[in-house]
Amino acid sequence: MSVTSALVERTATFLEGRLSRRNLINRSAFVGSAVAVGAGMDLALKPGTAYGQICECGNAGCGCGSTCCAGFSEFCCSVSGYNYCPANTVMGGWWLADNSSYCGGPRYYMDCNATCSCDAGCGSGFCEPGCDATHCGCGPAGCDSYLTGCLQFRYGQCNQNVACMGRIVCRVVACVPPWQVDPSCTTAVAVDNATAEQNEPCWTPAPPTVPVVSIAPSANSGGYAVLTVFGKLYTYGDFPADGDASGLPLNASMVAAAPCPSGGYYLAAADGGIFDYGGAPFHGSMGGQPLNARIVGMATTPTGLGYWLVAADGGIFAFGDAPFHGSMGGLPLNAPVVGMAATPTGLGYWFVASDGGIFAFGDAPFHGSMGGQRLNAPIVGMAATPSGKGYWLVAADGGIFAYGDAVFYGSAGSIHLNEPVVGMAPFGNDAGYWLVAADGGVFTYGAAPFLGSPA
Repeated sequence: MSVTSALVERTATFLEGRLSRRNLINRSAFVGSAVAVGAGMDLALKPGTAYGQICECGNAGCGCGSTCCAGFSEFCCSVSGYNYCPANTVMGGWWLADNSSYCGGPRYYMDCNATCSCDAGCGSGFCEPGCDATHCGCGPAGCDSYLTGCLQFRYGQCNQNVACMGRIVCRVVACVPPWQVDPSCTTAVAVDNATAEQNEPCWTPAPPTVPVVSIAPSANSGGYAVLTVFGKLYTYGDFPADGDASGLPLNASMVAAAPCPSGGYYLAAADGGIFDYGGAPFHGSMGGQPLNARIVGMATTPTGLGYWLVAADGGIFAFGDAPFHGSMGGLPLNAPVVGMAATPTGLGYWFVASDGGIFAFGDAPFHGSMGGQRLNAPIVGMAATPSGKGYWLVAADGGIFAYGDAVFYGSAGSIHLNEPVVGMAPFGNDAGYWLVAADGGVFTYGAAPFLGSPA
């Protein structure tokens, strides 16, 4: 048995009768990871020092038994001011506490791990402390806070494509399932009922501006709407404000908004649910029906009498007068589909995958793709030109790729972004485009005007 393994095992044995399972895992993971990344060889050589490190919360001076030394992460609303994973973190996993009086039933805890600026130590799944831009200590209330930046641990149900993460900065607590907060989360359950009654006065408030998932142009391109994961819709310019789903109990997160050419608009959820507003006709949905993959985008027909939904596996669902021209459902994909656009005739459509691959159906012409080429960041969306003879792809770093008659007006690919770009919308008769980031920031290019943003 290695020195590291022996140390973790002795720590676990000593604490086993004193801690909940998660508490124990976190403390042991902290010590084991500290040794594994070489944070202090004296920890490996002096097990007593290792236990002292756990008890003192990274030398924060708190005695054993304090809140900070309970082995749990601090609430994000205390660390960052709101109940979402803060900037430069990514959700790494979640657990459930049953019978919480705060939620009247299940309560969900989601770990926000720091992102890594370098890959040192990533062979273990966690980058070295010097790469994650955080530090180990107590939260804002000192010994009355929980830990922040100390634990290298993840349950792993969220953002499984992110192979290397940093330490846990804080945790989001909510009464809604994690996959409604971060669509990358799976439903695999871990349980720790000992956390059911933990509380901070700020755990429930959350600004309705984040996280943003989509931007949609108005039917006349004189405005746009920004949609959040919880169904809040912010409208600007001539985009009508006819309501949203923010006050509804949602079974799944929102993923897309689309204008109806005959008036009104639609919101689409990851489970295929459709919400219609402003007189937009409802033609059916996939809500309540089994899906092989989550819905990631939608498009409307030019008549306003139909729409398509596209799933991450390339499956297409056509409603109303939207014709089915083929799909990638059941076929192998190198990367998941992340969005779609329709031709102006309504007789074809494109899908785009996160690796930049393009799939064209019906009268949608193929003009090129980024499939098989190196990307600095994954593709997150696309938009078609008014002629239907070109399209743009947008990446999470704000990079723009133009094909066919799509004009390149600039991109955010060379600037620092506080949050990744999540979508784009075209403006006018091929006159420009808007980009939107997860924090609600809107970026304008060409003649596209800035009309406001929730950021």
